[in-house]
Amino acid sequence: MIHDFTNQYSFGIYLTIILGLGILAQWTAWRFKLPSILLLLAFGFGAQLLFSISINDFLTEELGNSLLLPVVGLSVALILFEGGLTLKFSELKESGAPVLRLCTLGVIISFVLTTAIGIYLFDWLWQVAAILGSILVVTGPTVIAPLIRHIKPSRKVGSIVKWEGIVVDPIGAIMAVLIFQVAIAGDWNSASSALFISLAYTILVGLVLAFILAKAIEFALKKHYIPDFLHSVFIISIIAVAFTASNAVVHESGLLTVTVMGIALANQKSVSVKHILEFKEHLRVLIISLLFLVLSGRVNTETLTADTLIQGGILLALLILVVRPLSIFGANLFSDKTTIKEQIFLAALAPRGIVAAAVTSIFALQLTQAAKDGLIPAEIAEQAENLVLLVFIVIVGTVAFYGLLAAPLANKLGLATKNPRGILFAGANTWTRLIAKALHDDGHDVLMLDTNYSNVAAASMAGIPAKRANILSEYVEEELDLTGIGQLVATTNNDEVNSLATKEFTHIFGSAEIWQVAPLDDNAHHTNAVASHQRGRILFTNRPNRKILENLVINGAIIKKTTISEQYTFEKFTNAYPDAIILFLDSDDKGLRPANEDLKKVAPGISIYALVIPDPQNITNKLTAPIKVTEAS
Repeated sequence: MIHDFTNQYSFGIYLTIILGLGILAQWTAWRFKLPSILLLLAFGFGAQLLFSISINDFLTEELGNSLLLPVVGLSVALILFEGGLTLKFSELKESGAPVLRLCTLGVIISFVLTTAIGIYLFDWLWQVAAILGSILVVTGPTVIAPLIRHIKPSRKVGSIVKWEGIVVDPIGAIMAVLIFQVAIAGDWNSASSALFISLAYTILVGLVLAFILAKAIEFALKKHYIPDFLHSVFIISIIAVAFTASNAVVHESGLLTVTVMGIALANQKSVSVKHILEFKEHLRVLIISLLFLVLSGRVNTETLTADTLIQGGILLALLILVVRPLSIFGANLFSDKTTIKEQIFLAALAPRGIVAAAVTSIFALQLTQAAKDGLIPAEIAEQAENLVLLVFIVIVGTVAFYGLLAAPLANKLGLATKNPRGILFAGANTWTRLIAKALHDDGHDVLMLDTNYSNVAAASMAGIPAKRANILSEYVEEELDLTGIGQLVATTNNDEVNSLATKEFTHIFGSAEIWQVAPLDDNAHHTNAVASHQRGRILFTNRPNRKILENLVINGAIIKKTTISEQYTFEKFTNAYPDAIILFLDSDDKGLRPANEDLKKVAPGISIYALVIPDPQNITNKLTAPIKVTEAS
C-alpha cells in the first residue's frame, strides 16, 4: 500500500497515472473482449485503494464542487453532442416507433416505479425519491456506445438502444430540474404554473438555440469560413458556448441543446461532418476514460455503511429485475414494432453512466444548499447525502450486470453475432463470385455489393447474398444491415474505388479488418502508384491483382478447401499445389480471415481456401455451373 501520495508527487503525476490507467483499461477491454466501462470503474476504485489517491486530494470540497462539476458537465455535453452526430433519421424507419415509446411511456413507467420504491420501500421523502427516480431513467452514450461496440447487435436493435441512450439523457436531467423546483416551492399547487413555464422555456431554448447554432455551423463550413484544421476545435468551442449559454438561460437545458444540435448537424445534407465525428469519437474515448476513473476514485468508500450497501443492493436488484422489464414491456404493449426477443434484449440493457453520476452530484449539492438556506426541510438534505453513493452502487452494478449479460444474451436471441467474421465484398465480378460462393456454401456470412446489374444478378442466381449498391454510398453505411459482417474485401475493377472504400470503412471495421486486391499499379513507380497509406491490407499470397485472378478463373481455377493437420502439413499442400494462391484461413479461435500476402506457414487445425488449377482433364466446373468446394484429405 502506497501512502501520502500527494506529499511526494504533483497533480500532474496524478493526471498521468489516470490517463495511463484509462487507456490501459480500454486496451485490456479490447484485447480480452470485455466491456470497457467495467474495467474503467475497476481501475478507478483500484487506483484509490492501491495508491490512496483521489482527485479529492488536490481539491478542497468547496473548490472541487465548483470546479469539477462544471468540467464534468461540459464533458458530458461533448459526449452527448458526439452521440447526436451519430443519430440519423434514416434509422427511424425501423426503430422510430419503439424509440418514441421508450422515451415517453418507458420513461414515465421507470420514473413512477423508481419513485415508488424510494417512498414506500425506503421511506424517503417524496422530493428525494422523485429526484432519484428522474435521474435513474437515463442510460447514456458513455455506457451504451462502448457496449454496442462490444455486443455488435443487429442494426434495428442497435439503433433503438443508441437513440434511447442519447435522447433520454437530457430528458432525465430536465425532469430532475422540474422536480427540484417543486421541492423548493413546497407543494404542487405553488409550483405548477412555474413548472410548466420552466418546461416550456427549457424546450424552447434548447430547440431554438440548437437550431440556430447548427445552421450557423453548417453555413460557416459550407462557405469555407473556417479552415479545415480548425473545424474540430471550432465545433468544441461552439458546444461549450451552447451548453453554457443554454444553462445560463434555463437551468440544465444545456444537455438538450447540444444533443439537438448534434442531431441537426448529422441530418443536414449541405456539408460533410464525418471528419468531425471521427475526431469526436476519439475525444469521447479519452473523456470517458478520464471521467469514470476520476469520479469513481472520488467516491469515499469509507462512508459506505451496511445500511447504504443493503439499500443500494435492493435498489439495484429492483431496477434490473422489475423496473427495466416493466418499462420495456409496458412501453411496447399493443405494439408490433418490436419482437418479443428484441424486447427481452432491451429489458436486459439499461446501464447507468456519467450523466447519472454528474446530475446526482449536482442535485445532492443543491438540496444541501437549499436546506441551509431554509428553503426545504433539513431531513431532505440528510436523505440526499446518500444519493451519490446509491447512484454509484447502481452504476457499478448495472454496468457489471448488463456488461457481462448483454452480449451472451444477444447472441442467444439471435440479435448479434459473437465475434462477427463475415465478409462484405465490394465488387461481384466473376472471380469474386467464385470465392464468395465457396465461403457462403461453407456456412460463412458474405454479402456482395456491386453497381453492375448483371454481376448482382449472377451472384443472386448463384445463391450468394448480393445488393446493387455503391460501396461508397451513404446507403451502405447508414441503412444496410451488416449483422454478422466484420470485414471488408474490396475487389472492384477500379483500384481507386477499392482504396477509397478501405478508407471509408476503417472506422466501422477497424484497419486490421480492411482488405483490398492488389492494384494494377502495385509495382509502379511511386510517382504513378497510389500511396501505400491510402490503401487497405493487400489480399492473398503473392499479391495477385484482379487481372491475374480473373485469368486464373477463366482458365479453370477452382476453390479448394484444405484442413491442415499434423499428417497433411502446409508444406505438403504447397508441394502438391506450388502455384496455389491462398485466399482465406479459418479456425475455431480466430474465425474466417483473408490470407496475408506474406503467409509462410499454417498451423495444424486451420482450414485454408486456395485458388488452384486442377488437372485439365478433370476440370468440370465452369463459370455457369455450380461451384463446388472440395475437401482435401
